[in-house]
Amino acid sequence: MIAEVFPDIYRIEVPLPRNPLRAINSYVVRGPDRWLMIDTGMNRPESLEAVRAGIRELAVDLDRTDFFITHGHSDHVGLVSELQIGSSHVFLHAADAAVVLDPHLWSNLARSAHSHGFPDADTAVGKHPGKKYLFEGRPNFSCLREGDAVSVGRYRFRCVETPGHTPGHLCLYEPKAKIFFSGDHILDSITPNISGWAQENEDPLGDFLASLDRVAAYDIRLVLPGHRNPIPDHRRRIEELKAHHRVRTREVVGILRRGAQTAYRVAAQMQWDLSYSRWEDFPVPQQWFATGEALAHLLYLEKRGEIVRTWSDGKASFSI
Repeated sequence: MIAEVFPDIYRIEVPLPRNPLRAINSYVVRGPDRWLMIDTGMNRPESLEAVRAGIRELAVDLDRTDFFITHGHSDHVGLVSELQIGSSHVFLHAADAAVVLDPHLWSNLARSAHSHGFPDADTAVGKHPGKKYLFEGRPNFSCLREGDAVSVGRYRFRCVETPGHTPGHLCLYEPKAKIFFSGDHILDSITPNISGWAQENEDPLGDFLASLDRVAAYDIRLVLPGHRNPIPDHRRRIEELKAHHRVRTREVVGILRRGAQTAYRVAAQMQWDLSYSRWEDFPVPQQWFATGEALAHLLYLEKRGEIVRTWSDGKASFSI
């Protein structure tokens, strides 16, 4: 499905089969001499077929197309190896480029998951869609950061660093048109997954909330997100996201009042918007994302001195 969402800006809805996200929005910006594609979809046949169909319908010339990747998750960066050619630039923040090109990424994640109580972490990593559907090879990324410009046709976009969902998450803002490509930083009807797995000694949730506050100050007419629908009122949605995490944080504190817990056990007791009656019925990837989010809230509370972490036999537990 293709729609023109703004003059010379088109959205290609790229399916994500058997994934709760259902689809990703890949945007194509048309200029007189060059095209820009924002995010690509997973490296799987269904996604590639939809992207190629959109490219044909829009008459995109891949010989004159660059790619802006908001962040390093496979549903956004997975198809770059299939789509880029020699003259293409693939833009990504250096922090996320370092993560996705790290040969030890998945073994490190498995080790982190084990330390936070996740059972059979190696099997969980093997089933992770981020590993299964990532690009092949080692793309040559051109790294961007806060304030860098990306111009195409009538638009001159400015890069906005919004860490939280990933360490190097980047958005694009066009001040004249007042449009904002938000990737997974601001989503409508669903909340971005904020995970502590790759950032277990940092504060991804704190970074995310600070990034929301920064973006709230921008004059934005329309947010074009990585999933679901455009957002006409970014400040309303930002307040909803912040309220969601306040509720989540209180929920985690309530669980810890029952005693010291690993991140995995905390996640098992939280309320999740999934159609399974028991934690044990969650598919392993959903347990992974839930535990990563629980860990992000635990790290947030730990950084603020509200809880403490203790270690025993290589496992971390959190308590009040």
